[in-house]
Amino acid sequence: MTDTKTIKAADAAFKVIEEWGVDHVYGYPGGSFDDGMNALYNRRDTMKFIQVRHEEAGALSAAAEAKLTGKLGVTIGSAGPGAVHLLNGLYDAKHDHAPVLAIVAQVPQGRMNMDFFQAIDEGPIFDDVAVFNRTATTAKGLPALIDTAIRQAYKYNGVSVVIIPKDLGWTDIPDTYISNAKNHVAPIWPQPDPVAIDKAVELIEAAEAPMVYFGIGAKHSGPELKAVSEKFKMPLVSSVLAKGIVEDTYPAYIGSTGRPAGKAGVELGFNTDLILWVGNDVPFSIFLFNPKAKVIQIDIDNEKLGKRHAIDVPILADAKTALAALAAKGTELQPTPFFKAALADHKDWRKWQDSFKDDKSTPVRPEPVFDAINKAAKDDAVFGVDVGNININFMRLIDLKTTQKWTTSGQYASMGYGLPAAVAAQVAYPDRQVFSLSGDGGFAMMSQELLTAVKYNLPIINIVFSNQTLGYIEAEQRDDTHQPLSGVDLIDTDWATVADGMGVKGFTIKTYDDIKPVFEAALAEKGPVLIDVKLTTEMPLTTQHMFIDPAFQDADKVAEFKKQYQAEDLKPFSTYLKAAKEGKLD
Repeated sequence: MTDTKTIKAADAAFKVIEEWGVDHVYGYPGGSFDDGMNALYNRRDTMKFIQVRHEEAGALSAAAEAKLTGKLGVTIGSAGPGAVHLLNGLYDAKHDHAPVLAIVAQVPQGRMNMDFFQAIDEGPIFDDVAVFNRTATTAKGLPALIDTAIRQAYKYNGVSVVIIPKDLGWTDIPDTYISNAKNHVAPIWPQPDPVAIDKAVELIEAAEAPMVYFGIGAKHSGPELKAVSEKFKMPLVSSVLAKGIVEDTYPAYIGSTGRPAGKAGVELGFNTDLILWVGNDVPFSIFLFNPKAKVIQIDIDNEKLGKRHAIDVPILADAKTALAALAAKGTELQPTPFFKAALADHKDWRKWQDSFKDDKSTPVRPEPVFDAINKAAKDDAVFGVDVGNININFMRLIDLKTTQKWTTSGQYASMGYGLPAAVAAQVAYPDRQVFSLSGDGGFAMMSQELLTAVKYNLPIINIVFSNQTLGYIEAEQRDDTHQPLSGVDLIDTDWATVADGMGVKGFTIKTYDDIKPVFEAALAEKGPVLIDVKLTTEMPLTTQHMFIDPAFQDADKVAEFKKQYQAEDLKPFSTYLKAAKEGKLD
């Protein structure tokens, strides 16, 4: 008879995590997590601990990595305050459907549920954010609990939380558990109903103004989206998160719709009579389209069918498969006036934006800076994008390639996301160029993570757009609620000096003439850099309250709007549609 080899329960837990292919975790140590830190030390040759400077950043990094890679992100937090700090990043993962595992420490079992140092009832605080939320009750069961949590995170594309009382992790248990990692296989999605495909094609062929509206659920379907667009002459409009599935320079990709979008994408939504709605769950969608338009919806989740808009044809299937089935049916259509007008409208919008690339205003406009970013970004660059006006400028001004990646806090929209996301991107893709793009408001929230970049020599190119205001909120107060500006002003900060103090090489752009030399110098550096752009306080053109068409809007308001945004050269969609119907766009 041989003795069974034993292992500390915390070591067994991280052994399971490693068997699932995880080779690093994000977090910040605490006394209640000493057992976990000891286990990570014991696995230091095969699993790296990424020490962030705030638990929220660790959770945001784990969420961002899961969104970028599709693989499990892992973060840890100590008992009490460390646990609470995790919540914001975990909610980002929940809202954007990212598989994340949070290992949360707890005081020893004998000290739980009483007035003890850092003791709180942790379980309930994670109930809403997690698809799986359990507190370990035995040391021996811990590896199986971790294994189950990971399977649940993958199954539901959400957050799994495992709370571990400190004493359990130090307990010796038999080293016999074998994880389920080897049994994990990709799901098989349902095939589209041929009858539904035929009905969809019939509706598309009968429509006068059909368009495609696709979301992140179509992320592997770029060629199929193009095939449907080209066969049926349907312009492509995406959600914000779906930017990059089709390259921005593709003529029939009109961009996004909604507030961060360009003018043309917004106009199409109100002029369409049929929408092919693909892998999209945008909550604002009900406000973005003609409510009388017919809708064909493709989704792998039957709960999503009809969730955001009344639909005429539901198709329960993977986007790639369903789009390919549509493209294989019917006959190729000729371009409609709607299609021609959409392309012309978008072309003029891009021309208008490009007219500001050489604008020498001081403080600088965003267009010359984003032009420099487009030129500097490599074909495999990765962008971590914060929340606010940076979303608007990124959506409109970055010409994303399908070989590039980006991530932002989508449906949760948490400020402070950009830098932790860039940390995750550089950790996940050490050989790729990584940018973090933030406004001065969002960057201030997580700026301490520059120290993380320094500690691990992550050569992130951090760009902070400083305009001394919470621009996105300022625009809401001014345009939506028409109230006095309140609480949105920010003090001017010398972010380059802040960066230098943290060990990051800092640069400042104050004028147009600074842009080229600063980018050249920043790109020549080997470690992390920060570029502080002193940006104009002028707001981006609003598509939410757009006065552009004198045919049905007040002429004085149109004139005022165009003057405010220097948009005199922009024509409304109706102008292009009229020209197309008269054969003037052929």
